[in-house]
Amino acid sequence: MPFLSLSPVHFRNLKDETIDLLAREIYFCGENGQGKSNLLEALYYASYGSSFRTHLDSEIVKKGEEAFSIRTLFREENGNTHSTFVAVEKKNKRIEKDGKMLHDRKELINTMPCVLYNHDDLDFAVGSPERRRFFIDQSLSMYDIFYIDVIRRYRRILKNRNLCFKEQKFQLLDTYDIQLVQNGLEIQKKRKNAVFQFNQIFGKIYEEVSGISGVSIRYEPSWKKQGEEFSEDSTFVDKEFPSINDVLEHLKSKRELESHFGTTMSGPHRDRIIFTKNGNVFIPTASTGQRRLVALTLRTAQAVFYTQITQKKPVLLMDDVLLELDPEKRRRVTSLLPEYDQLFCTFLPGEPYKNYMKESTRIYTIKNGSWEEQNG
Repeated sequence: MPFLSLSPVHFRNLKDETIDLLAREIYFCGENGQGKSNLLEALYYASYGSSFRTHLDSEIVKKGEEAFSIRTLFREENGNTHSTFVAVEKKNKRIEKDGKMLHDRKELINTMPCVLYNHDDLDFAVGSPERRRFFIDQSLSMYDIFYIDVIRRYRRILKNRNLCFKEQKFQLLDTYDIQLVQNGLEIQKKRKNAVFQFNQIFGKIYEEVSGISGVSIRYEPSWKKQGEEFSEDSTFVDKEFPSINDVLEHLKSKRELESHFGTTMSGPHRDRIIFTKNGNVFIPTASTGQRRLVALTLRTAQAVFYTQITQKKPVLLMDDVLLELDPEKRRRVTSLLPEYDQLFCTFLPGEPYKNYMKESTRIYTIKNGSWEEQNG
């Protein structure tokens, strides 16, 4: 049970007190706008040093205040208890673990890995290619700190390369091209491997929940070997990718066009991730319910993927994700939840949340940012 307590200060509408989280399953029940999602956001922020709802910390601080903080106590599988502290004042962020300053929020990543289910996950099914790439990158970043470094380097190099086109500093392109290709191919290899492993999990779960077979994920890298055929069940091997020299030649051949548009037109930032059914594109013909289940299944596969790689169980944060499902699909989704170390769910008062609870489940009623535990 990683989270033992949460102590927010000036975090959205939450009261500045400590909430006891000593339970494997915890439900937050209340009307909309009372603070249920804010509690999940605080837990997520404590785990990753960022929010899943906004990129602007200024939107999180309570009205009339200038700073917010979150303190948590958590317990590892070996029984040792630790603490985290995140404080944000204007543009300054301070992150501590056991009282020791962390200089990069990536150092928090493996502390309390959370898998979040929420309504915005639908973007992973129907949203932009960028959102689908984000999901795969997030899944890799949960356990691979080196991948975070590679992604950061690639984005920095990409920004500089694009600046070369806008400022017509073409003499720098050869240097940036080599760096871009080296980091870009590393990203593509890791994404390809991740999607391959996801497909060992995703399709089976989706079929069990929806009754639809043959659904899988296809990864189409922007840089690929000439004439390469895509196959969602193909075995991952390095030779499926072009060589560094091949990609460098490709970039040189596109310089005039990229100079005209002022941007880099190929690379991992243009990769595509597509959902297919028996080899055909699936999402455009899928119903709204089928798309919603794709998003839910992705999150479950993410948790299973993390456990398979690390042998650790994540914390699940479920934010009103069962509302739009019929009772039978709710039952299937809850019965197929991945193994977890701790589970947090939000519910509206009229939902049958007691059908899902266990004897040890703790239920808090949330109102105006305050919480009160239900007896029994």
